[in-house]
Amino acid sequence: MAPEKTLEPTAGQTIGPFFRFGLEYPHMNEVAFPHSPGSIVLAGTVYDGAGAPIPDALVEIFGADADGTVPRGRSSLARDGFHFTGFGRCMTTDEGGYHFWTRNPGATDEGKPPFFAAIVFARGLPNKLHTRIYLPEAIAAGQSDALFDSLSEAERATLVATRTEDGYLRHDIHLQGDKETVFLAY
Repeated sequence: MAPEKTLEPTAGQTIGPFFRFGLEYPHMNEVAFPHSPGSIVLAGTVYDGAGAPIPDALVEIFGADADGTVPRGRSSLARDGFHFTGFGRCMTTDEGGYHFWTRNPGATDEGKPPFFAAIVFARGLPNKLHTRIYLPEAIAAGQSDALFDSLSEAERATLVATRTEDGYLRHDIHLQGDKETVFLAY
């Protein structure tokens, strides 16, 4: 007699989100090759309105290279270990964490602060959420843009990453609540 099998439900038999179906690809969180010159880690946790980590969210980032050049090649999904792609995708861990190997973005406009454009997909959201992650050094140096200037001090704080002792970036994303991240409407 054959052993009993435990069958997992298919996407058509359950209610989403289904971020892992068709969205994963090898090294998708490696915008820059890990440990290559100039590479850093951008990491954080995605939290729900109650302050609990979200274990099944998806975070995407897009950023310019260190010199402010925006990658325009068609191969942003290809990872060859040499080229900076500008785009990355990361599924959160069971603890709600995400991390990307990337580079500090350069300013795309002179005098404006460099930032990562970020998108969050999570259960319970009818649409994706757009936000930005600014570099703390640029903000501390007084660089600003129209979006940043339009926000209160508390709102601005939700968009600025913190620099860790090892030079990496930390940025938590709060979907609701007292620490809610500023999200952009398009």
